[in-house]
Amino acid sequence: MNARTTGQTGMATTFRKAPLALAVSSALLLPMAASAEQEQQNTAEWQVERITVTASRRPQMAEEIPYNISVISGQQLEERHIIDSVDMMREMAGITVVDRGYRNSGVINNIVIRGMNVDSAGNGDFALNAVPTVSTYVNETPLFANFILKDIDAVEVLRGPQGTLYGSGSLAGTVRYRMNRPDLLDTEGKVSASLSQSKGSGGFNKNLDLLLNLPLSNQFAVRGYLGRIDNDGLVDYPNVYQLNAQGAPVAAGGDIADGGPVFRSVKDADTVEIDYGRVALLWQPSDNFNALLSYQFQQDKIGARRQVTRGTNWVTGSEQDYRDYENGAIQLEPSERDVDALALELEWDLGFATMTSSTSSYDHKGSSTSDNTGFYAQNNWFAWYYGGSPRPMASAERFYQDKGFAQEVRLVSNGQRQLDWILGAFYLDQDTRSGQDSFMPGFSEWAQASGFDQTLASWGGVLTDQDFLYRDSRNVRDTSVFGELTWHLSDAFRATFGLRYFHNKIRNDTLIELPIYPGPAVMDSNFSDNGTLFKLNLSYDWTEHSMLYATVSEGYRRGGTTAVPVSGTFAENPAYLSYDADSVLNYEVGIKGMVGQHFYAASLFYTDWDDPQLNISTPNWGFFAAVNGDSARTQGLELELRGYLSSSLSYNLGYSYVDAKLTADLVAPSGTAANPGSFTHSRKGEQLPSTAKNTFSGSLSHSYDISARYYLVTTAGLYYQSSSRNALGSNPNFDIDLPSFWLANLSTSLYGEQWQFALYLRNIFNEDGVTGVLSEGYMGTEPGQNFLGNGSKDYITQPRTVGLSVTYRF
Repeated sequence: MNARTTGQTGMATTFRKAPLALAVSSALLLPMAASAEQEQQNTAEWQVERITVTASRRPQMAEEIPYNISVISGQQLEERHIIDSVDMMREMAGITVVDRGYRNSGVINNIVIRGMNVDSAGNGDFALNAVPTVSTYVNETPLFANFILKDIDAVEVLRGPQGTLYGSGSLAGTVRYRMNRPDLLDTEGKVSASLSQSKGSGGFNKNLDLLLNLPLSNQFAVRGYLGRIDNDGLVDYPNVYQLNAQGAPVAAGGDIADGGPVFRSVKDADTVEIDYGRVALLWQPSDNFNALLSYQFQQDKIGARRQVTRGTNWVTGSEQDYRDYENGAIQLEPSERDVDALALELEWDLGFATMTSSTSSYDHKGSSTSDNTGFYAQNNWFAWYYGGSPRPMASAERFYQDKGFAQEVRLVSNGQRQLDWILGAFYLDQDTRSGQDSFMPGFSEWAQASGFDQTLASWGGVLTDQDFLYRDSRNVRDTSVFGELTWHLSDAFRATFGLRYFHNKIRNDTLIELPIYPGPAVMDSNFSDNGTLFKLNLSYDWTEHSMLYATVSEGYRRGGTTAVPVSGTFAENPAYLSYDADSVLNYEVGIKGMVGQHFYAASLFYTDWDDPQLNISTPNWGFFAAVNGDSARTQGLELELRGYLSSSLSYNLGYSYVDAKLTADLVAPSGTAANPGSFTHSRKGEQLPSTAKNTFSGSLSHSYDISARYYLVTTAGLYYQSSSRNALGSNPNFDIDLPSFWLANLSTSLYGEQWQFALYLRNIFNEDGVTGVLSEGYMGTEPGQNFLGNGSKDYITQPRTVGLSVTYRF
């Protein structure tokens, strides 16, 4: 068979066999036939895959970058049948994720790098006040959109703070999704279809894609893809209220005043419909200039949660356990979102340097409905404030929008001189909106039928079904300049110094209103923040094939404001009205290099975290807010090893140990303006949430030539995550240990000149990995409040999925 390439931009090596795919040796299927003599002759054809990355703002091989970076190519994603960022992140050491499924997958960045997280793993339904600790980019656009992973060139993950090159929000690291560019030379097309079924589902998951690359001339080319995911659900909602035409619970026997609810069951409720696509136009009139215009979109429509209830309910009048893949909510919880991103990237080779301009805009918005009935019931609100309806129902309708314009200009020196440099300027104008409307459907009708409307009026209340309204609008303008200077002190020794100056202006307008018990809280605020961040990196080529490096770097995350009532019945402490920026100082040493056909990398890190921002609910009434802790630290070890055991057998191993703890008590405000106080939310020494001390990922890949026209690639992989913690603090409703879990995957693919057929299994042993919990004590069943269902839920990994796919290239 002729040698074949990976097809990825920037690959430096041609491979005879499938590169770095996950795999189990196909000795399980077909004998390995290559002789030792043949292996020696073909060594040049199966060297370790080397991928060009641009995370350092200049093209370099990942192995040559003197800090900790991992990269996975688009071909690797295809070979491993990965289209979701959760599965992709589990291929890399030192990263954990909270797996919330597709519902509201764009609301909260679910990536945790090196344990830099203090927020509860149970978050997920609403936009948080504090921005994430990990920044994400789609090409040059700073955006967390959680796109379906299709037509990817490579995904680059930079561990540790990246403040000098990436600014605010890159406190723990940066993830860059680099998309494939149009090809000026070759016409290319691809049609792909897959059919799979997941454990617990009565139907099938379907995915269809079309990709086309067309050179329009020797200067113009266009590339685009279009796809759709249509998945059947796997989680049942066995006890959902029947609703009338107005969306209110139907009363048993038609008795509005005293009749209980009438239940129905919904099978496979968490359906998934996703439409996605991208089109890019490349103009390259000369070798010295090119312009890339791209547009990318995704539209999600999700039927309900892929989260399960473990506890019991009293729907039948006696205590009943939930079965596998059941959710105890008494209403369906759908979500929708739309994201559009437009970008223009210009690149000029000026000889002495390359100038790059990136102009982008995006609009990312979504909405969802959540069942809050269990939360109200556990807080006794139905009886205390709402009269004790026999059909309690609390519904939260939430929305979010992130709309922004970004401009970055960079000048990067060409060639390798004694002094290499990068100069750049960045501007971001970002508008975010989030809100919630909480309703108790049918409350007004019941109150009038039962006479509670008179009692409510005597309390000064207003008869309405809406009991909470929240609106938060903010504008952020980030202006910064940055630069890096690399001094080649010798052929083997280099020193890099980076600096970034930033100036942020933040405007915030927030409204909280309790329509049943009027008294709005309105807050307008404007504030600015500025400062500098630095990075110092030293690297030394110990041998021809190995490098030592050390880094000291800073990271930063902007502060912000929140709004809570500070007067009236629902008053909170005014200390919740704002929170400060937080920052980190990171120390890291590492080694990376090659030994024969094997690449290795090892790093040790220690990070001090000052004023960590905690997204929190206020202690009196549970309003959205954020506070600062005092300090935390993370430290650990990361190891990577990949290479070839033979011309047909490759492997990839990754391990990380992360020790992440608070180094001082985290104290939060309590009380009111008239009687302020504080309480210890969590103690010094507590393990940070969503952080597994030990993670391991491993894979093997074996390829086998059936004939001159066909070859077989068999892949297998394993991921392990040790136990983690759900949230900080000693409150048993949140302080929950999440057990360890491991996931095993297997696939085998038959490749021909134009056709590819694949069989794949994900989570072979149907491991029930839990990455977050909303406990029964927090929002579970409460028969004393007439709530007979159960709102608790576990965030589980995707159950065992068996699939077939076929691809035709033309």
